Amino acid sequence: MGKSYLQAGPFTLCCEADGSAVRRVFRAAAALPAAENELSRAAARELGEYFAGCRRDFSLPLAPAGTAFQLAVWQALRQVPFGESVCYSALAAALGRPGAARAVGGAVGANPLLVLVPCHRVLGKGGALTGFSAGPDLKRYLLSLEGIPFR
Repeated sequence: MGKSYLQAGPFTLCCEADGSAVRRVFRAAAALPAAENELSRAAARELGEYFAGCRRDFSLPLAPAGTAFQLAVWQALRQVPFGESVCYSALAAALGRPGAARAVGGAVGANPLLVLVPCHRVLGKGGALTGFSAGPDLKRYLLSLEGIPFR
C-alpha cells in the first residue's frame, strides 16, 4: 500500500492506494516518511489541485471498503456537485430510504475517502454544521473553500 501526504492549508492529509485504486484519504497528525506509489502520488496531486482551486472533480479510481448500504451512500455523495450541499434526510430520500437519515449519517461518518467522496457537503437541516470524522475545523475549511454557506 502506497502512502502520500499533502498539506491542505493548516491540515495534513494522507492518501493510501494500492496498485489499482485509492483506498483511504484521512487527516494525519503529520507527514511521515512513506513508500509512495503512482496512485497515491496521483491522489495527492489531484487533492493539491482541489485545494489550490484548480480542480472540482476527481479522476481517480476509488475502492472504499464498506457495506452495500455504505457504498450506496458514498456513491450518492459523489453526485453532490462542488459548491453545493445536501442534508441527511434529502440524501436518504434520494437513496429511496426516506426514514434512514440516521443510518445515512452513520455511513457518511464512516467514509474512508475524505474530500474525494465529499462527505463534508452534508449539512444538517437549515445548513447546520454537523459532525465530521476529521473534525469540525477541517469541515469548516472545506465548506469555505467551496463557498458553501453553513451555520
